[in-house]
Amino acid sequence: MPLSVIPQGNLPAEFSQRYQAVSGLSTTDFIETLFGDEALFGPVATVSSFGAESAVLLHLIASVAPDAPVLFIDTGFHFSETLRYRDQLVNQFGLSSVKTIQLDPLSEKRSDSSGKLHAIDPDACCALRKVSVLQRALKPYSGWVAGQKRFHNLERSRIDRLEWDAEQAKWKFNPLADWSASDLMRYQTQHQLPVHPLAAAGFTSIGCAPCTTAVGVGEDVRAGRWRGTQKRECGLHRPADLIVVSGS
Repeated sequence: MPLSVIPQGNLPAEFSQRYQAVSGLSTTDFIETLFGDEALFGPVATVSSFGAESAVLLHLIASVAPDAPVLFIDTGFHFSETLRYRDQLVNQFGLSSVKTIQLDPLSEKRSDSSGKLHAIDPDACCALRKVSVLQRALKPYSGWVAGQKRFHNLERSRIDRLEWDAEQAKWKFNPLADWSASDLMRYQTQHQLPVHPLAAAGFTSIGCAPCTTAVGVGEDVRAGRWRGTQKRECGLHRPADLIVVSGS
């Protein structure tokens, strides 16, 4: 059945056409199109946390576009294991355009001089150290690639491979949106990809050290993030600005 696009924001006029152009592509072909056909979406960057699931997407990108831009947000609070894992993946996969981005010292001193904002107001901390930093770094790009999957939790269960980030007026791509945990494990095993050092300890979603705990049996993948609060996302990902439904 054909797809109907129901806009919930200011979608670009060409959205439906672009959606149809990539809707039938395999994951690898989709990724190759994002970085190989700039006429379709413009310059695109990947944003990676180098967390528990990051190796699969980065390996797929490296296999078709090892020089594709990859942005890593260094909040200053990452686990040391994450930083070592980042360096390992960059070297092993041959990623040649990885850029670490972070809050400038003046803004940090003005807004979080004690370094305790994460404990007082985690939303404000994420906005300061992640969201504002990424917004500035994405200015040269027309779109960005993320590692979200629908199985993560209810909030992400409706994401699509192609979305429109209305707040930043940029394309947003989730190449692994429909991959399951089993799909990830199968790919990781097949290609013998390195595993994040904290994965064996039950860390299934890994962010900043003060705000991340291991996940228990039966909990969703992201249950260890901001445990004990109502917070579910850092602010980089918001509800999609469109809904794609089957229609006649």
